[in-house]
Amino acid sequence: MNTNNGFSLRYALICAMCFNLLSLGCIPAANASVIGTPTFSQSLTRDASIERINGLLAQDSVRSQLVGLGVDPHDAQARVAALTDSELQMLDQRLGTLPAGGDLLAVIGVVFVVLLILELMGVTNVFQKI
Repeated sequence: MNTNNGFSLRYALICAMCFNLLSLGCIPAANASVIGTPTFSQSLTRDASIERINGLLAQDSVRSQLVGLGVDPHDAQARVAALTDSELQMLDQRLGTLPAGGDLLAVIGVVFVVLLILELMGVTNVFQKI
């Protein structure tokens, strides 16, 4: 009896080791490529632009304007994250030309631009025909 159990255990261990050795050949190779400096710097500027725009959207006055117009601020932030690079650059440049004091008319203009982009992309339905 003992020799039979020893034989089956040895056989099971040999089969497990063979399976492990065979499965080592099935590991896919990792492919890596070099990321160029323009691509890396573009991703950094994109992240910085998103941070600046989300910082503006986090202000209480802008948030209250968005809620007053029926736009959820989280939807607006999600839409900013989904903007293309050209749209993000245009919006960030527009924010860069605003006065440092945060003119109320300028804030309303930025909110309008964000709402317009959200409307064109179909996220919201703010501008309805009566």
